Amino acid sequence: MKSLNYALVSSLCALVIGILLVVRPDIAVNYLIIAIGALFLIPGLVGMLSYFSVWKTKSFDKNQWYIPLVALGSIFLGVWLILSPSFFVEILMYVLGVLLVLGGIGQLANLIAARAFVPVPLGIYVVPVLVLAAGVTVLFNPFATAEIPFIVLGISSIVYALMDMVRLLRFRKKNKNIQDVTPIEEIKE
Repeated sequence: MKSLNYALVSSLCALVIGILLVVRPDIAVNYLIIAIGALFLIPGLVGMLSYFSVWKTKSFDKNQWYIPLVALGSIFLGVWLILSPSFFVEILMYVLGVLLVLGGIGQLANLIAARAFVPVPLGIYVVPVLVLAAGVTVLFNPFATAEIPFIVLGISSIVYALMDMVRLLRFRKKNKNIQDVTPIEEIKE
């Protein structure tokens, strides 16, 4: 019975997270960048602490001064990501938009060049045009497109939670019916 309660709590948490992602995807984007900042900050702090612990235990040559640049860079990037997540969301979306536009143009150019050697069906051009259109959309409206994956993730989480709750309720009902049946071993005796 305890596993059923844990599964129900898990489904309820997934439902709440899904609803929050659908209702407020703009906040979810910023929290993702903050979480990435924490993932940079923690290893940087661990690197600096290990550096100072080694520095205290061993005697370093004063002429050979060593600074853990990677750990310092990780700390600074982590703090920057945590303090200004919207700046990085904007940069990330513009970079993604440019990459999509360049990728779509490149695919179209390759297909046009391939027409000289083989016939290219018109349906093949659909995907590069869609990639190009997605890139242009991202460039002209970066924040709305940044929220779309979180809305899809939220809807998926809601569907998962509801289906899991239905499964749990049906399993509970079937489990009660099974417990009321006498085991086969007792019938044979």
